Amino acid sequence: MTEKELASRIDHTLLKPEASGEEIERVIAEARRLGFASVCVQPVHAARVRAGLAGSGVRTCCVIGFPHGANRPTVKAIEATAACKDGCDEIDVVGFLPALVARDVYAVKAELMEVVRGARAANPRIVVKVIVESAVIVAGNRGAEEAAIADACRAVRESGADFIKTSTGYHPAGGASVEVVGWMKKYADGLLVKASGGIRDLATARAMLDAGADRLGLSAGVAILSELAGGSASTGAVGY
Repeated sequence: MTEKELASRIDHTLLKPEASGEEIERVIAEARRLGFASVCVQPVHAARVRAGLAGSGVRTCCVIGFPHGANRPTVKAIEATAACKDGCDEIDVVGFLPALVARDVYAVKAELMEVVRGARAANPRIVVKVIVESAVIVAGNRGAEEAAIADACRAVRESGADFIKTSTGYHPAGGASVEVVGWMKKYADGLLVKASGGIRDLATARAMLDAGADRLGLSAGVAILSELAGGSASTGAVGY
């Protein structure tokens, strides 16, 4: 895999709440230079990122209901609509974790349908990724982990979303795992898979792609591409 090919699979991410304007400008410049798939930020920065990426081919992405997913569906839908109006091409929505852990496919689907409908009313071409916090699902379904991930895939798929995504990267239960990414790919049935949470070096990135991830969400993209090119594997990335 070339640097360009790997970059095209990465959502270049800056989600820490204290991110400054200068840091946002830095990730925009890095994305333009390296050709990442998108820049993923908190919603407050979406319009700035959209303007900064104009003409680059790099997409603007922001998170919705982040990081806990505990907002009411209507609030998530409003936030998603606002993100679309600010120019987002993609949104990453945190699902309601109790329903995901309980394998309540109907409740998860119903919530996500409200968000998808709101977003697509504002931007019919919006790409919707759903964060299911897979490590939490696995921890809450010992002995039935694979079946629980299959149920999450079904709910996300039937909601009309485009991607199922492993993690926020902020939950203490953990981030992506190769095993879970493999299960998501197995049960995707039309969904794309995004692996995120704890991907901080080239070996982990490659393992996630080999397991079936279509996209990677991470803040260590520059360091990982440097490692691919023969540079240092060291990164200062934290939290995602």
